[in-house]
Amino acid sequence: MNPQRTPRLGLIVNPIAGMGGRVGLKGTDGDELLRLAVARGAVPMAESRAALCLEAFLKGAEGRPFELHVGPGAMGERVAERYGLGVVVAGRGALPPPSSVRTTAEDTRRTARNMADTGVDLLLFAGGDGTARDICVALGRDRLVLGIPAGVKIHSAVYASSPAAAGFLAAATLFGDTSVIREKLAEVMDIDENAYRSGVLRAKLFGYLRIPYERRRVQGLKAGSGTPEAAAQAEIAAAVAETISAGPETLWLIGAGTTTKAVTDALGLSGTLLGVDACLGGSLVALDLSERDILALIAQQSDPKKIKILLTPIGGQGFLFGRGNQQFSPDVIRAVGRENLMILATPDKLHTLRGAPLLADTGDPSLDLELEGYYRIVSSYGGFTVYPLAAAGQ
Repeated sequence: MNPQRTPRLGLIVNPIAGMGGRVGLKGTDGDELLRLAVARGAVPMAESRAALCLEAFLKGAEGRPFELHVGPGAMGERVAERYGLGVVVAGRGALPPPSSVRTTAEDTRRTARNMADTGVDLLLFAGGDGTARDICVALGRDRLVLGIPAGVKIHSAVYASSPAAAGFLAAATLFGDTSVIREKLAEVMDIDENAYRSGVLRAKLFGYLRIPYERRRVQGLKAGSGTPEAAAQAEIAAAVAETISAGPETLWLIGAGTTTKAVTDALGLSGTLLGVDACLGGSLVALDLSERDILALIAQQSDPKKIKILLTPIGGQGFLFGRGNQQFSPDVIRAVGRENLMILATPDKLHTLRGAPLLADTGDPSLDLELEGYYRIVSSYGGFTVYPLAAAGQ
């Protein structure tokens, strides 16, 4: 970074990132899935996530001058306009008009290369794993970048733990707060999108990006589950299956993950691995639900106190909400209540967090703060671990 000139911040937004989450599509890669997401009522999410990042960045900047370089229209220009920021627009002539939401991987790559040519000191990009791969193709390890989490599934370690965390880190980076951050190479993961939507997770290393790093504000790489973990999951599942069977009037909303899938297996049910299912009295009543489906089921329950959310954090990252389970939206969580969350995690999964808390990044920062506190986590048959949850990036 050249200390003799005004710092330059880049911002690229993938407008369709995250649109499939609340409608149960697990992504919006490709025209067909995007059309299906829109037909199900999906709305763009990435721009609002970028806005949260900019708000935090402006607080951290404390009025100090900077240049903001953005993608055209929905790729960054539009969200900057909310704050009356003067911007340098990258590559307007080669990209869709400002009103367009549909962009391509090549649009992202071209814009990233353009910003690199203009000498941005840090490039922020809002998206998911696919966006990270596009940035990796365009820039490799040569530029300092950081992801604003906006996708449905984010297994790569190049993202901040929340949009606000990305903004804080960006300000610290541009204005020289080296006591807080350092740089590191972080993994970009390649996810088999078709297999993922079919309930199979296949991930491999795609490459590395250079990011500003501060442990509390950068998410880790997702940790997988092995054979010993499966045995511990089965033990937990046996206990939870007994609880579910004993309360036939309780509606259970079962979230994604191998630990929760073990519960439906223990009940002899064919649940989905990467979606949200509903169970009543030990029987499945619905599979792979969207946010709208869940709210409809909640409205049908005569006793709102007899609704529970069953979920497990992501190993190695700790996210309880906001990664791969956006169907549990702020409206759903508030309707059910934090007192009706049942969290499952094996001792090994908790160990991968190295003492860091579980995290909430629901898209509603006020709700994330409301969810903070200590929770009793089912960690074995008849055993519990009391563990903290925090708002991501605070």
